[in-house]
Amino acid sequence: MLDPLRTRLLGWLRVPAQPQPPAGAPGSTRIFRAGHRFYQLRLAGWTVAQLATLAGILFSLWFFHRAEQLAQEISSAANRGAPATLTPSPENTPKIAPEKSSSGKPRREPKVSVDLALRNIAERTPWWMFRVITVIEIIALSGFFFVALITYAAVRLDYEQRWYIVTDRSLRLRSGIWQVQELTMSFANLQQVTVTQGPLQRLLGLANVHVQTAGGGGHQPNEENHDSLHTAEFHCVENAPEIRDLILDRLRLFRASGLGDPDDHTVAPPTALAPTTAIAAARELLQEASALRRTFTG
Repeated sequence: MLDPLRTRLLGWLRVPAQPQPPAGAPGSTRIFRAGHRFYQLRLAGWTVAQLATLAGILFSLWFFHRAEQLAQEISSAANRGAPATLTPSPENTPKIAPEKSSSGKPRREPKVSVDLALRNIAERTPWWMFRVITVIEIIALSGFFFVALITYAAVRLDYEQRWYIVTDRSLRLRSGIWQVQELTMSFANLQQVTVTQGPLQRLLGLANVHVQTAGGGGHQPNEENHDSLHTAEFHCVENAPEIRDLILDRLRLFRASGLGDPDDHTVAPPTALAPTTAIAAARELLQEASALRRTFTG
């Protein structure tokens, strides 16, 4: 059931299909993915955010519903001939000496109740405004579930669309669904491979593998620099040492083989002809000229 929905969402977002492996020998392709605990961490953050939002919406519904009830009580009291203002004023409220506790110290006066604050709001708000606020809150509650579904799909797809592909000549990394970023690096320019791990990542068994090419010496491994064209990152993987050792081993073999960048197609500059080659070409040209002369002269 989730596969058709995933395919449709990726089609709406115009996310390309699985990336093609970069240049390399057949059978050398290795594909790595972000760790499952990375997804669990992102899902936990999403859950906390949704619960906080839902709690705020429910509190708003209760707050305005209670204020509407108090407004109706005030209106009913006014219709019965009672004073319309039920909130006691400070001038008319008798001052009572604070009671003393068993230790002889005066007890603290209780704070203003929530109902007292709500009564002040109810007295100053027209009755029709509560209807409008209720409709807005119901719309917000309905929109909350729709947005929660979309954001959950975004968290899931962001985890699934992280591709880390390594061959014997190059590597290719792709991430993102709103803004897709795909980076390809050749081992010919590879300079440094480092592994970084924060405190939370150590707790979850995750790490980042940073791959740096020539020209990216100003980048530090612990800096967020995903837009750098000289740095690639295997983000939150569970087998960081394996990825690092694989890249270093293949880089060592690549340099030992003396291969250049497979994507560079350079043309050798023209060289001067050797003397023997020039003489042979001159003789062939002389023979063709003699044959052509005999043809015209019969």
